[in-house]
Amino acid sequence: MSLVAEFSDWMEKNFRGEFEPLRWRATPGDEDAYPGLRRKWERTLGEAGWIGIAWPEKYGGRGASFEELVAFNTIYAEQGGPGRAGHIGETLLAPTLIAYGTEAQTQKYLPGIKAGTEFWCQGYSEPGAGSDLSNIKTRARRDETGWVLEGQKIWTSLAADADYIFVLARAEDGSEGRAGLVFLLVALDQPGVSIRPIKQMSGTAEFNEVFFDGARCDLEDQVGDVGEGWQVAMALLGFERGASTLGQQMIFTNEFERIVNLARDNGSLQNPLLRQRLAKAYAGLKIMRMTALRILEAAQSGTLSDAQYMSKIFWASWHRDLGELAMDVAGPDAEILPDGEYTLLQKLFLFSRADTIYAGTNQIQRNIISERVLGMPKEPRGGGTVVKG
Repeated sequence: MSLVAEFSDWMEKNFRGEFEPLRWRATPGDEDAYPGLRRKWERTLGEAGWIGIAWPEKYGGRGASFEELVAFNTIYAEQGGPGRAGHIGETLLAPTLIAYGTEAQTQKYLPGIKAGTEFWCQGYSEPGAGSDLSNIKTRARRDETGWVLEGQKIWTSLAADADYIFVLARAEDGSEGRAGLVFLLVALDQPGVSIRPIKQMSGTAEFNEVFFDGARCDLEDQVGDVGEGWQVAMALLGFERGASTLGQQMIFTNEFERIVNLARDNGSLQNPLLRQRLAKAYAGLKIMRMTALRILEAAQSGTLSDAQYMSKIFWASWHRDLGELAMDVAGPDAEILPDGEYTLLQKLFLFSRADTIYAGTNQIQRNIISERVLGMPKEPRGGGTVVKG
């Protein structure tokens, strides 16, 4: 039996019973759903060997091919698999450690990720360093035994349920921008770490603030050299654009189908303007899939596709519009909270407002496209004077 067929069969047999409440749940805007059950599901995936299948066999992976990884993510999403509690560790940190970490680091951290027993979050954004990540202020001071952290991270997804955080911090006094940064692996369950959930208008609180007040990590938990933190951090973000984006699009497809079913049930499908918007949303889904395949194909050959630069702004804008479409299809019912709880489509609408902000605002994405793809002059930065002709 092929790896893909084996996984499909395993999902059919195991994603049921006590895990049934997780079907189609814990997607963006719903990521704080069933945290305990999701951790148990992650352990179940780990016990069956379905975590890290694309890792080299040396690190416990199955050496899955690109095509198998795409099929794996598609099957998972098609069957309603929940948002992965361990995806930050598996798809972001693990490939980064394999590429840039030491053998000791891979042996220390990959087994817990592989088993689905240790969970990670990402310590990048700060109150003054969101889209401008190089403006971070969190400081790392080295002493005789390790690193001492002082500062704050914000919008940290799932930090309240994580065991570790990887942190980009400034390690050289007087350094600015991308210089002088260090990439550190930090345990969250220690003195000097405080986590505060940020409650959103959707009623969920998957985002958090993380404060460091003398938190520590060992010297051995530094990935790369001091000054190479930016390079490691950008490599990690590159892994974020991997095959899992096709799984994300399956989630979008499921949301779209839920809206179509609602339009059919409440009669709004007869509205020609709504039908036109539904058709446009469907076309957008197909464009996203073709674009993702082009990007991933280019990545396999070690090249960077121009499509990669426009991918995020496209899906973020599309998803925001889908949330608005969901509310228009729902009509007056969109204003009602059944049983005092938001429906999944109401959560979609409220959370999708953030899509055009996180992971690079639409404004920043447009600057990147204009400068790096179209070759237009760079936007003036700093305190220069603008002269009008």
